[in-house]
Amino acid sequence: MELLEAINSRRSVRSYTSAQVDKATIEKLLDAAVQAPSAMNSQPWAYAVIQNAALLKEYSDRTKQLLLASLDKFPQLNKYKAAFENPDFNIFYNAQSLVIIFAKPGSPNGTVDCCLAAQNFMLAAHSQNLGTCWIGFAQRFLSLAEIKEELGVPAEYEAVAPIIVGYPEVKPPAVPKKAPEILFWK
Repeated sequence: MELLEAINSRRSVRSYTSAQVDKATIEKLLDAAVQAPSAMNSQPWAYAVIQNAALLKEYSDRTKQLLLASLDKFPQLNKYKAAFENPDFNIFYNAQSLVIIFAKPGSPNGTVDCCLAAQNFMLAAHSQNLGTCWIGFAQRFLSLAEIKEELGVPAEYEAVAPIIVGYPEVKPPAVPKKAPEILFWK
């Protein structure tokens, strides 16, 4: 798959088969992720991989509780209230793998650098006929001190990009995109 084809055809996948992505494939995707540029070549990323379905379900349920408790602080989430209350809704869409990109402290632009690594990861997965979806709902939960302690993540690290990866049940259709908004061209 050529690069522009991958960029133009990659979509967020929210329906996965039960097949597990093997360790070698995940490692290949992580190798692509670390090729991303970073401010002053700081490479501020660290990765965590969860491939335990029971733990992913538990973290989904705990995240939904956190989000429900936060609706007053984040009213934009109210449109998802019914989903958060639904015991069958899994924020990880029953994917068998979650890769979390953490930003290490002390980098001049760690969060942005981790986003660049995430894009590399997602495009590399797409080129391997895998699906991905950035799960923004999980970001705050995975940055909680107690969760980082449970996972053995250093307290000062920040969860930036929780990305599920797996074998898509269906290929999502293209979504119309807006043309670039050009503010000026001098």
